[in-house]
Formats: sequence, C-alpha cells, structure tokens
Amino acid sequence: MRIAMKLNRTVALVGMMGAGKTSVGRRLAARLAVPFRDADHEIEAAAGLAVAEIFERFGEPYFRDGERKVIARLLEEPPHVLATGGGAFMDDATRDRMKKAAFTIWLKAPVSLLLSRVKKRDVRPLLKDGDIRATMERLLTSREPVYATADMVLECADEPHGTAVERIIAALKERGLYEDA
Repeated sequence: MRIAMKLNRTVALVGMMGAGKTSVGRRLAARLAVPFRDADHEIEAAAGLAVAEIFERFGEPYFRDGERKVIARLLEEPPHVLATGGGAFMDDATRDRMKKAAFTIWLKAPVSLLLSRVKKRDVRPLLKDGDIRATMERLLTSREPVYATADMVLECADEPHGTAVERIIAALKERGLYEDA
C-alpha cells in the first residue's frame, strides 16, 4: 500500500530559460500528486497570444506586468508546482510574493547546457537578436545574484530530470514541506 503524502506549500521553480523548469516541474507535480502550473502558459491563455507575440506587439514591460498579475493569482491557489519564466523572479514584487507564498528553487545550470536546450526551439523573445551565447551570459550575470536568493539552489547537470525531482523531494521532506497526509 502506498502512503499518501501532502505538499504544504507551493513549490516555485525559478532560473534561466532552458534550465528545465517546465520539464522538472511536470515530473515533480506528478510525483507529488499536485497540480502543475506553467506561468508562461497561463499568461498565454489569459492574453490569447503566445509569449513571443506579446513581446513583439506590446513589449517586455507589458509582458512583465501580465506575468506579475498571473503569478500573483497562481500563488493564491492551493499548493502546487509552479514553473516561472526566466525573468519572473527578477521583478521585486513577484519575487517578494513568491518568497512569502512558496518555496522557491533555483534550477542552476551551466551556460553550455542552457544553450544546448534553448537552441532547440526558436521561441525565446530575449534571444531573437544577436549572439545567443553573449545574451545568455549577460542575462546570467545580471540574474544569478537574484536567483541565489531562492530558498534552495539546485545544481543541474545534463542528467535525467528525474534525478532533479528526487533531490527536490528529499529537500522538501527534510524541510517539512512534504509529509504523510
């Protein structure tokens, strides 16, 4: 007989594009038997447009405003796993709200791994112009000090996402955020 477990707090995954927030998040939610929410997908549903289209038509500030509102709404839901966009945690209001309402985990990955993943799909608005490596390195330099304020830092490597999921579950249990129901 399998013992039922309970998640006591939303788990919010933060980090750079390509770090695996959505892939790890889906697997983590399935293992924890809780809903999975992807902030970018929720933004697209609310706007009726793809993230790239929102950036193109209205600009990044407009997108960030919508992102702030959508994440605030999602954080009011019962505990779940939330994958955020790469820039979401950079917004002071969003970060403060996430720190109060969720257990934040930075999926920290080396730039070489991030690049290998983001090059597979041409949908990243911040990578549309110029040298992708230079843009990623610039974004990492500015974002890493902020990402480092997450409740947990999980060093990610080019390994199965299930490995990251197991390490997250162990950390949640250790911190009393995931327990027998």
